Amino acid sequence: MEDYRKFRPAYRARRLRNSEALRSMLKETRLNMEQFIVPAFVRYGSRVTEPIPSMPGINRYSVDRIGKYASGLADLGILSIMLFGIPDLKDSIGSQAYAKDGIVPRAIRAVKDAVPQMVVMADVCMCEYTDHGHCGILDGKRVDNDKTLEVLARCAVQYADSGVDVVAPSAMMDGQVGAIRAALDETGHADTVIMGYSAKYASAMYGPFRDAAGSAPSFGDRKTYQMNTANAREALREIELDVQEGADIVMVKPALAYLDVISQARRRFNMPIAAYNVSGEYAMVKAAGMNKWINEERVVIEILTAIKRAGADLILTYHAEEVARSLRGR
Repeated sequence: MEDYRKFRPAYRARRLRNSEALRSMLKETRLNMEQFIVPAFVRYGSRVTEPIPSMPGINRYSVDRIGKYASGLADLGILSIMLFGIPDLKDSIGSQAYAKDGIVPRAIRAVKDAVPQMVVMADVCMCEYTDHGHCGILDGKRVDNDKTLEVLARCAVQYADSGVDVVAPSAMMDGQVGAIRAALDETGHADTVIMGYSAKYASAMYGPFRDAAGSAPSFGDRKTYQMNTANAREALREIELDVQEGADIVMVKPALAYLDVISQARRRFNMPIAAYNVSGEYAMVKAAGMNKWINEERVVIEILTAIKRAGADLILTYHAEEVARSLRGR
């Protein structure tokens, strides 16, 4: 029999895993609640907290309740919210998106009144506001890129007038960041931050969001303006264009199937990178958890840690509240 001693390794990696204290001390990637952004759906009405069936645990809130919701987030250490408005009237040009007293301007003011220190972000797109569900102004069956830029810029200025900290254009129109930056600067909002949905893919993972926001297109799809899911080099070009146009933060959306894109962006761009852990990713985990197929709490932590480890500085996620509670309980 061979002498087993010659197989003893000089270095034993397991030594550093011997206790929870050691494992915690040597953890390379840590989740920070201050870097989480909570997507929130706001609708008209009074005293409304409306569950979204395809997104268990997520609700639509009326304006009179969104401030209280934001206060609860702040109590958990979450200091940023992304507002998505659900109008009571839609038309072909999405006019409610930039209405002075529209749903998003009202929500911005409500959150700022309730939690002045909250970083309030507002999605800038047309899909929730148009009767056709596309992200811009139509010319026949085609989205007119340059006409849409004018409307997106108008929305951003209106949100800035209402006190928003960050505008987040998600329509994937060419030149949207530049148009918005110029409009903000010209109207006295040079300090308003732009977070571009820079690499937004034409993903199948948006279904629950479209249910929540009522934003599914009534015809066709969004593949002529959102990115091909097979492309990574193109994502870096899109991000670079947004940087050149004045984006302060760039985003990759969705997150899980595009960790490689997040990682490549992190290596190439020395600026804040956000990743959107989208509704379909959330719903799949929730469904598996409700069926007891997985340990939901552990899976969620693992997923969000992977997104952070890939290089995201900021994470938009519907899991934020439950993670904050879980981490506080440890």
